[in-house]
Order: sequence, then C-alpha cells, then structure tokens
Amino acid sequence: MSSTIKVALAGAGAFGIKHLDGIRHIDGVEVVSLVGRELGKTQAVADKYGIGHVTTDLKDSLARPDVDAVILCTPTQMHASQTLACLQAGKHVQVEIPLCDVYSEGQAVVAQAKAGGRVAMCGHTRRFNPSHQYVKQQIQAGRFNIQQMDVQTYFFRRTNMNALGQPRSWTDHLLWHHAAHTVDLFAYQCGSPIVKANAVQGPIHPTLGIAMDMSIQLKAASGAICTLSLSFNNDGPLGTYFRYIGDSATYIARYDDLYTGKEEQIDVSKVDVSMNGIELQDREFFAAIREGREPNSSVASVLPCYQVLHDLELQLA
Repeated sequence: MSSTIKVALAGAGAFGIKHLDGIRHIDGVEVVSLVGRELGKTQAVADKYGIGHVTTDLKDSLARPDVDAVILCTPTQMHASQTLACLQAGKHVQVEIPLCDVYSEGQAVVAQAKAGGRVAMCGHTRRFNPSHQYVKQQIQAGRFNIQQMDVQTYFFRRTNMNALGQPRSWTDHLLWHHAAHTVDLFAYQCGSPIVKANAVQGPIHPTLGIAMDMSIQLKAASGAICTLSLSFNNDGPLGTYFRYIGDSATYIARYDDLYTGKEEQIDVSKVDVSMNGIELQDREFFAAIREGREPNSSVASVLPCYQVLHDLELQLA
C-alpha cells in the first residue's frame, strides 16, 4: 500500500456523499473509484469530487490493484454479501449500518474478516458522535453511570423515499437499520452486554411490507435499562434523540450536540478533531488500516448487536 490510502466508494446517494464530504478533510486518503446504480448520476457526483473512475458494478472497483479499501453505502440487503466480496478480494472494508439483515450473514462476515486479516468495520456512527463520546468519557472517568436511556427515532416515510427526498430502490427497516444504532450504543456506553430484550410493533404497511412503528425494551447486565421508540409515521421533528439518565446527571444528545437535562448546551467541540460523526468514523477506519489494528466498531465488536436484533425479529414473528 502506498502512503496514500486509495478508496473505492460504493453508493453515490445521500450517505455516500456524506462520506465524500468527510474524506475531504482527511489527509493521505484519495477516493479513486465510485460505484453507483445509475451511471449518469454517479458520473455527476464523481465530477464534483474529482473521482476518476466510475462504474455501476462493484466488481470493477474490486479488480483494481490500486484500491486498498472500500466504503459501502449501498442498500441494506447488499451489505453482508458486498462486505464478503470486498474481504475476499483482499480489500479493507467499512460497511454502513447495518452490517446485515440476516444474523448468519453477519457471522460469515466476521469469520471472513478474522481469516483474511483485513480491517472490517461497520458504520455505527453513534460511537463517534462527539456528544456520545463525551458521555462515554464521563463514564470511563467514573463520574457518571447510566441507569436508563430513553431514545426516540422518528421519521416521516410513508412512501419509499431517501434522505434527499428521492425514490428508493429498496426498503428501509426500523429494526435492522435504525434500532441497530441504539441497541449497539446502549451496550457500548454501558460497557455491559444486553441480557434481556423485548419488542412490539405496529401494523405492517400494505405496500412497503414493513412495520412503521416499533417499541423496544433492553436491559444490560449492569442493570441499566433502555426504552427505544421508533416510527416512520411521525409528522413532526425528525431524527433521533437520546436521553441518558444516570446517577449523577442527565444528558440529552441530538446527533453531534449535547445538552443537560435542563436544556443547557454542553460544549463538545474539543472532544475530538471534528464535530462530524461520519468524518470521525472514517478517520478511525483509515487509522486502523495504517496501524494494523482492530477499529472501534469492527464487525466483530458490533456483532452482539445483531444477535439481539435477530432474537427480536424471532420474537416479533
């Protein structure tokens, strides 16, 4: 590998662009190949970001000897198989959340990553948001312990549209995608595995074929509990809001911003080198490649989250 890490990015949509914007601020990294479903739209993104190679087939990028690493921002249903393909081609890989939507496929990815010795990471961005990093630092310093997390993940998606308001070619999922963020974060912040999980869901959408509302309860071995409410029906403020209730404080996290329970903003601008969680996630990926180590949110470290999701899926069925 040269001193510059050369990257192929698959998925030129809303999240792929977030990664391209983040990578612009990271020295020693160059995106050399862009993969997208529609050639014309992908070429337009490539032109904007100065990417020389464009294709509609990931195999073309994996065949390039100059590609060291791949970032996958593709539909959920492709994540596990494409991650395996990248690892089998000898590439380091970061796949956006979720790692899989079938637990056995996630297990196969972890086994391949261990066998091949490549960095394999999943985009559990909440581990990297400065707001959540601040809370983690308070826990590690012994100044705060989680008693309860109350989390709301709300969107308005009664039709199959993406974050840019464009039609999706695939269907998003509350359990395997959006719940994955919180299930993983709860166990990660507590430093304690989840030992109990329950879920209920609302009616199945007649055309999308998914539950549009869901409620999940979690308990960690430490005794901490978490209540997670999710909806695609919410016609109001959108996004995810985390309330940490602890033995010494209450924190409210809204993506990269953090507040006390009394809505007093906490300055988290010095927590890390950026306020952009996606950029920090990418920095960790590239640092792990350079240093030959397991990254934070490696596929192995996040796999327990997908065991919980698998168990909840069986429960809901």
